[in-house]
Amino acid sequence: MTGPTKGPTNRPTTGPPTGPTGHGLLDGKIVVVTAAAGTGIGFATADRCVSEGATVVISDTHDRRLSEAAERLEAISGNRPLAVRCDVTVEDEVKALYDSVFAEHGRIDVAVNNAGLGGTTDIVDMTDEQWSKVLDITLTGTFRCTRAVLSHMYRQGSGVIVNNSSVLGWRAQAGQAHYAAAKAGVMALTRCAAAEGAPHGVRVNAVAPSLAMHPFLNRAISDDELEVLTSRELFGRSAETWEVANVIVFLASDYSTYMSGEIVSVSSQHP
Repeated sequence: MTGPTKGPTNRPTTGPPTGPTGHGLLDGKIVVVTAAAGTGIGFATADRCVSEGATVVISDTHDRRLSEAAERLEAISGNRPLAVRCDVTVEDEVKALYDSVFAEHGRIDVAVNNAGLGGTTDIVDMTDEQWSKVLDITLTGTFRCTRAVLSHMYRQGSGVIVNNSSVLGWRAQAGQAHYAAAKAGVMALTRCAAAEGAPHGVRVNAVAPSLAMHPFLNRAISDDELEVLTSRELFGRSAETWEVANVIVFLASDYSTYMSGEIVSVSSQHP
């Protein structure tokens, strides 16, 4: 008798499942999500947090898309969230974001550091400017946000930070040296922040998605490359952004109270 076929030829061909309904995992929590405008993981996270009972504050660098995101969340929840323009490369804007949340709500229970920038350039062709821009937004931006929100969380004696990293922090991919280095840095930052935050009642974890498809992704990655990356996924498809957001919600919730300094892969990639 022939055994079951393994590997890519045995992948399911159905589409993604339907997203779950809310279960109150974040009831009463104040959650800040950076880079929450548009159609990516940031907005999906804000949406899922709202559905789990949180009061959400969103930020982004794009004024129009930020306003549109606030309108969409208002339509879902009936309440318009605080929306603060913030460029994570500008220290004053980062500080103002978290100060405004604290002034509005009196505390910050969860901070989701989602802002990042990708691109595809081989090392021999990569300029200092290309390298520095990706590192400044993706890694240093996460550092600035972490530093700013920790000061509030330390004072209140509690809080959760969830960073958005990537499987490229572990795995090599041609053309992604700047992005991979930044995401590996986010992993290291997460672990160090967790060690420092524990005595203050603060937990810090990260998600590491492999491929979450959304309309703006091919601005950084070509359609041909996206097709190759999708072919490596065991389910024969990329993740839905809400599937990544579900793991972020878990890490933000009281279902993960013993987890800190952990990097959780959200992936179905096969070797």
